[in-house]
Amino acid sequence: MSMIQVTLPDNSIRELADGATVADLAASIGAGLAKAALAGQVNGLLVDLSTPLADGDNVAIITEKSPEALEIIRHSTSHLMAQAVKELFPAAKVTIGPAVENGFYYDFDVAAPFTPEDLEKIEKRMAELAAAGQPLTRKVMSAAEAIAFFEQMGEPYKKELIEGIGAETVSIYTQGEFADLCRGPHVPNTNKLKAFKLLSIAGAYWRGDEKNRMLQRIYGTAFVDKKELEAYLHRLEEAKRRDHRKLGRELDLFSFNDEVGAGFAIWHPKGAMLRTLLEDFERKEHLKRDYDIVVGPQILKTELWQRSGHYDNYRENMYFTEVDEQSFGVKPMNCLSHMMIYKSQLRSYRDLPQRYFELGTVHRHERAGVLHGLLRVRCFTQDDAHILCTPEQLDAEIKGVLKFVSDVMGIFGFEYEMELSTRPEKSIGSDEDWERATGALLGALKDTGRDFEINEGDGAFYGPKIDIKLRDCLDRRWQCATIQCDFTLPERFDLTYVASDGEKKRPVMVHRVILGSIERFIGVLIEHFAGNFPLWLAPVQAVVLTVTDNQIPYAQEVYKQLRSAGIRVQEDLRNEKLNFKIREAQLQKIPYMLVIGDKEVEQGTVTPRFRDGKNLHAMKPDAFIAFVEAETKAYK
Repeated sequence: MSMIQVTLPDNSIRELADGATVADLAASIGAGLAKAALAGQVNGLLVDLSTPLADGDNVAIITEKSPEALEIIRHSTSHLMAQAVKELFPAAKVTIGPAVENGFYYDFDVAAPFTPEDLEKIEKRMAELAAAGQPLTRKVMSAAEAIAFFEQMGEPYKKELIEGIGAETVSIYTQGEFADLCRGPHVPNTNKLKAFKLLSIAGAYWRGDEKNRMLQRIYGTAFVDKKELEAYLHRLEEAKRRDHRKLGRELDLFSFNDEVGAGFAIWHPKGAMLRTLLEDFERKEHLKRDYDIVVGPQILKTELWQRSGHYDNYRENMYFTEVDEQSFGVKPMNCLSHMMIYKSQLRSYRDLPQRYFELGTVHRHERAGVLHGLLRVRCFTQDDAHILCTPEQLDAEIKGVLKFVSDVMGIFGFEYEMELSTRPEKSIGSDEDWERATGALLGALKDTGRDFEINEGDGAFYGPKIDIKLRDCLDRRWQCATIQCDFTLPERFDLTYVASDGEKKRPVMVHRVILGSIERFIGVLIEHFAGNFPLWLAPVQAVVLTVTDNQIPYAQEVYKQLRSAGIRVQEDLRNEKLNFKIREAQLQKIPYMLVIGDKEVEQGTVTPRFRDGKNLHAMKPDAFIAFVEAETKAYK
């Protein structure tokens, strides 16, 4: 019998009979590993356990402990869900069902929308099918055979998918009576799927195109074991409790109105105060770092957007209008005005770097299906800045922005991750400029000593970028800060400076935001703090509460004193029980309640009560003012 040799992750060599599979390899190592095996990795590619091995292969066995296991389990669970749907709703047509970041989904073409009761039935049937221990088998067919196979099954969407793949052969996975077009890999048996939950139903257009048929999408999640699933479901419940859309209504921060238009937030007094506090913070921090505040117009001539490349590469995300028979583009970003400011006068190398900061409101066309509260809107304000510098200054400027991000995220208490996004397929500029820009960002990242990922092909169309994703208290990632390095737009707009040798040279432009969209950042803050903003950021810092009507005159004096000192204070002088008024203030998540009874009137004091019920000692109003000012100054 001829033999083959394969190499394991520890570099040891294993000899097997020719034709042995990944499963055979696992069994040769030990019965425990054979039982735990879910899939294999051969020469870096994930494969099924039934995959034959070749001489010289590098092989790893994927078990539940492997980082790759979760995606395989979730993908296999999406097939399990589709099998259950087909059994319960035979007329349903199946489309696609991938694993996604936190679970999986599958889209179905059905006559009537699914109901929550349907989800319960589907999940129950999934559990039965998993327990039945059905093997998942893979078969390779020619494209023509596969199309005929699915046409016979009455699955028209699979034909379109196969034709779109354009390959001579495709793979099909079967479990019981259910078969699906899939690249794989999958778990070897449905009994490996132990912990799953169906979560929600949504509409989804076929291929994401609004012109196509509306499908029914079922979302679910799956984990290696029930303990991890329960922990995730707990986080989901906590996320619902913290949902910024729900808290935005309850705290009277903002609203959306169909009469106004989808994706356009309306800021109420408290929400506008929250924005103002953030924006004032931004101005202060930028001025400390030698940025100049600038303001550009909302619309600019379309010719400018054509010159910048936005018209060709970003037009579908823009709005256009016409004034005096002249076409204008509503700005989706602020860089063009900032370049016009730079170009308004001759610049010397001694003038560089120029740092222009604008809290610029922009408009971008987002599809209705992706709008989501403050997190995805059509009108938002960016803490946008553009740094124009010499190539020699570029490294220091990028590092300065990275330090700025670190300082600000520290104030808000956010941990964050970084990734370098490289040149996309649709881009402008020379290879040389892209290499210089990418090298500059990469060098600065390496010098920070922090870990980062490479995100191939996800840069802006005019330059690579560093994307910074903060982690909130529920360990969710949010894209906020970004740093883009651009050699291309200075070339297109003929930006120059006079160098030390008297020659005109091109500056480099760094596009960057720290918080990113103010709207999105506020949405993240609301959910991160569950509406319990730190004192310095709270729209209302304190409320004056009276025990009886007898204290109203003194309470009004305290209110006016605090208001005059700049404390954001309200008064509640209603003839209601104190506990009722305290409870209402707590529901509004106001940091401090200043309770005033006869004793406080007599002594000229206030008794601050924190929103969690903790009482501070009685103090004079001046002392409370000093306390709030000190906490606010320290960003607490």
